[in-house]
Amino acid sequence: MQLHGLSAHELAHGLAAREFSAREVVEDHLSHIKAVEDGVQAFLLTTPETACAEADAVDQARAAGEDLPPLAGVPVAHKDLFCTRGVRTTCGSRILEDFVPPYDATVVARCREARLPVLGKTNMDEFAMGSSTENSAFQVTGNPWDLERVPGGSSGGSAAAVAAGEAPFALGTDTGGSIRQPASLCGIVGMKPTYGRVSRYGVVAYASSLDQVGPFARNVTDCALLLGTIAGHDTMDATSVTDAPPDYVAEMRRGVDGLRAGLPKELFGEGIDPAVKSTILAAVDKLANLGIEIEEVEMPHVDYSLPCYYIIAPAECSSNLARYDGVRYGHRTAEPVSDIYDLFSKSRAEGFGPEVRLRIMLGTYTLSAGYYDAYYVKALKVRTLIKSDFDRAFEKYDVLLSPTSPTTAFKIGEKADDPLEMKLADICTIPVNLAGLPGMSVPCGFVEGLPVGMQIIGKPFGEPEMLRVAYGYEQAMGWERRRAAL
Repeated sequence: MQLHGLSAHELAHGLAAREFSAREVVEDHLSHIKAVEDGVQAFLLTTPETACAEADAVDQARAAGEDLPPLAGVPVAHKDLFCTRGVRTTCGSRILEDFVPPYDATVVARCREARLPVLGKTNMDEFAMGSSTENSAFQVTGNPWDLERVPGGSSGGSAAAVAAGEAPFALGTDTGGSIRQPASLCGIVGMKPTYGRVSRYGVVAYASSLDQVGPFARNVTDCALLLGTIAGHDTMDATSVTDAPPDYVAEMRRGVDGLRAGLPKELFGEGIDPAVKSTILAAVDKLANLGIEIEEVEMPHVDYSLPCYYIIAPAECSSNLARYDGVRYGHRTAEPVSDIYDLFSKSRAEGFGPEVRLRIMLGTYTLSAGYYDAYYVKALKVRTLIKSDFDRAFEKYDVLLSPTSPTTAFKIGEKADDPLEMKLADICTIPVNLAGLPGMSVPCGFVEGLPVGMQIIGKPFGEPEMLRVAYGYEQAMGWERRRAAL
């Protein structure tokens, strides 16, 4: 049996029924990784010995009659910016190439508590800065639907691993679309929860007011299961909300009766590929047939999201990445240095890639005296206006619908020399991060053989409504059953 072809909830059911062992599940996935990884290159490292030991522990506990968590024995992969105790964490950067954290991020610890064997750490754009996973310092990940195309980014390794069957589900982070956009391009489900719903403790920071951890999965049920595993209050994260999360799987199955959805006109405008737009509108028509009331809505300040984001995010990145100085940990230059400032300069120049250096410089500039008010403070005011647009829309609607990505997956290298085109890849997802809202991408069709994702946006802590819409659509259409033929 090819266990890597089963979904996470199918694996959980089979494990509980003792149709196969956790060791067999892990070994099958490791074997599949070995078979396809030369082409996909989703993993920066795998942890076969640890994964097998964790699987053996689950099998022994089950044989002893212990009461196990529902997903015990189902393996998971982690984006390589989650601190993992005793396992290298690079953030896709040379500056952390040899960094081994002494502790686990909270989300990693919660996966361990749920008895999910860890298959390894996945590739990413350096420090989560990018939309294609081409900015990794180590390798370029291919899209399982066409290995010559990008999987999206920055969590492209996690998305590609799930789409390729290398892992049943995985974790990523989303600062401006880094879960939803690769989920769309790889034809899987990906969710960015509400800011504060999932702990950021132990997650290497890019932009602290925007970053959020979330799940990748092949279907909505698996997404809800993994979200339920990692969500909840954490005293180690000051931004973590104290409200207990609901039972996402139970909420997901409540149906779509009585739900209302808005279509933000601004997210269907200039820059959206006509074929992608047509695919999304066909999905919207299907939702209307399922009983969801749908209307167009105007959100005029959403058009300012991209420039607003590229002031706020680099400013926060400039502050967060100042800690990589070549003194306490991380890369230190081997070149002769004249003083401490020379050490900082050479270590950082050698350790950071060009995209990270660019964003640090942009952020430092906007935070400098004379420009702080003109750029950063003004961007914060625009962010408030964008959030107000969403607040008004959610007075009437339960969810908002849009394309996730303006295009399907593009060729590797196609946009490398056009930074504006690359940044426009997140034009539909960035507004959600600026407003701190939950959003998810679900497969809704194909254009010339490449997946298209529909974005579902919820009100604060509106993950249940999003999941209801996503699950209802998935059950009606079955796109998740189509798999990439590597």
